[in-house]
Amino acid sequence: MQAGPDLLRRVFLEAVEACHPRRVVPPVLPPRPRGRIVAIAAGKAAAAMAAAAEDAWGPFTGGFAVTRPGHEAEVRSIPVIIAEHPFPDQAGAKAGRMAIECVRDLDPSDTVLVLLSGGGSALMSAPLAPLPLDEKRAITRSLVLSGAPIAEINCVRKHLSAVKGGRLAAHAFPARVITVAISDVVGDQPSVIASGPTVADPTTRQDALDILLRRGIASSDVVSALLADVRSETLKPGDPRLARADFLLSARGADLVSAACDAAQRLGVNTQVMGVNLEGDARQVGRAHGEIARHIDPGERPLLLLSGGELTVTVRGSGQGGPNREYLLGVAHALQGAPHVWALAGD
Repeated sequence: MQAGPDLLRRVFLEAVEACHPRRVVPPVLPPRPRGRIVAIAAGKAAAAMAAAAEDAWGPFTGGFAVTRPGHEAEVRSIPVIIAEHPFPDQAGAKAGRMAIECVRDLDPSDTVLVLLSGGGSALMSAPLAPLPLDEKRAITRSLVLSGAPIAEINCVRKHLSAVKGGRLAAHAFPARVITVAISDVVGDQPSVIASGPTVADPTTRQDALDILLRRGIASSDVVSALLADVRSETLKPGDPRLARADFLLSARGADLVSAACDAAQRLGVNTQVMGVNLEGDARQVGRAHGEIARHIDPGERPLLLLSGGELTVTVRGSGQGGPNREYLLGVAHALQGAPHVWALAGD
């Protein structure tokens, strides 16, 4: 195949297919447990993950999947809820409250299957009382637009949430909790993926306060009071309410890059991986990659430069888009019209 946009699209789609929930979720699932099974799925891949788990285990006793528009999939035994991302809305807040209700009053013979993917923090959002959703939304928006990395954003979100930072597992105790996650975060830390609703959180209330201060984000008296209250602290390692919670990682960003390498090589294209855990400003990283592409000599065969990670955008105006567009604009600026170079950014 000739190098160009069609090749890039094919490589990208083959890589996504290799990491599709129908391929990566069933192999990590244990045998179907006895007793009631409540499935709680949150994220952009939530419906597809729930469908894959349902095919493997059979119907669920209860639960739901919450995802964003355009990411629906048919799940026979539980409803699929549509909410907004990246900033939480009423549907996402309702999903958070539903999650708590679904796992209450379970006993040790029951199992909660939690399926997490990118976007789960916003799509299942239940603010700690008395914090109003509008204020949590405003704080999330300010953090995202400030260019804060996802670990900082999720640290604040966890300490203002009724389900994040291990709290969903606490609500489910003493039932068994099995979490299966597709990671979209650098480092693949369980406590960062979807803000870790079923795992211990190493960050503290003081960390959250420090982030808000460092990023120049004003907080109301309600937020200050919540973060000063020991009751807003998340679950820590060794908490007995996490004793029956298991965490399984079914796919990572590095797996996507590896699958893209395999697809490109099958098509006769050489590959060079520039990193799988890249962070930083999308414009600056794009410019750096554009400079590399403009000056590199690919040799006799086309060369595909590959990278993965999670880039950020610092918004200072009223432009539209996100890290993918910002990255590509940085690439285009650095290329200065150089011929025979194509770029694709996706997630």
